[in-house]
Amino acid sequence: MPEITAALVKELRDKTDAGMMDCKKALSETGGDIEKAVEYLRKTGVTKAEKKSGRSVKEGLIASFIDGNTGTLVEVLCETDFVAKNEKFRDFIKSLAKDAASVTTDGDVGAQLKSIGNDRLTQMIAVIGENMQIGRALKWKSQNGVCAAYLHMGGKIAVMIEAEGGKDTTALNDVCMHIAAFSPKYVAPENIPADIVAKEKEIAASQIGNKPPQILEKILDGKLNKWFSEVCLMKQPWIRDDKVSTEKANPGLKVKRFVRWQVGESC
Repeated sequence: MPEITAALVKELRDKTDAGMMDCKKALSETGGDIEKAVEYLRKTGVTKAEKKSGRSVKEGLIASFIDGNTGTLVEVLCETDFVAKNEKFRDFIKSLAKDAASVTTDGDVGAQLKSIGNDRLTQMIAVIGENMQIGRALKWKSQNGVCAAYLHMGGKIAVMIEAEGGKDTTALNDVCMHIAAFSPKYVAPENIPADIVAKEKEIAASQIGNKPPQILEKILDGKLNKWFSEVCLMKQPWIRDDKVSTEKANPGLKVKRFVRWQVGESC
């Protein structure tokens, strides 16, 4: 039996777009014969992935994995909502979210996760029969705080935060839920780029018209504060009590960063 070399595996992968382990197995089963290995892969359904790879993927789910100061979010896309509800599909995404925690990089780990999970993805496509793609993948490791996540609509919308001073898991979950519901753009006014604040102030000033400088400044402050209460997490009316802000409802909690994802929005 001929040696199953890396070059032979690569040749089969180039022909079939199947995963490395599938190609190795096919070559072992067929004595290293490329043509027979292609036929073997076709019979086992693995090469179906190649035929489906061009089909549109607009559905899917997001999964999270939280372990103390480490948190991940992973998005996997598919063709139909029917598949998004499939337990095998859900379990696959959960396993990828856990795998993402082992990546050493902090931040976007999409490329690394695709390298880890593409062989399993190919097998899932063959089993389920729809095109799928590993979409976004994010990993955070907090130095002095914790990570928390919330999945809405079964994983259609996902939020992850890094926070300090918050060990109450219920409160952290509520903050994540608030972000899912109200879609803030920034954590607090000091996190907004100066040019964006300046532009907003310019727009507000153009709406006011001619006023004495002292009155104009007060009106501008009021308009900016109202805008802050719309776009800043800590200034928004709290989801549990809209008479107070998120900041006042959660004293001592410092949100360092957050993300809010919705399935397919990056396509």
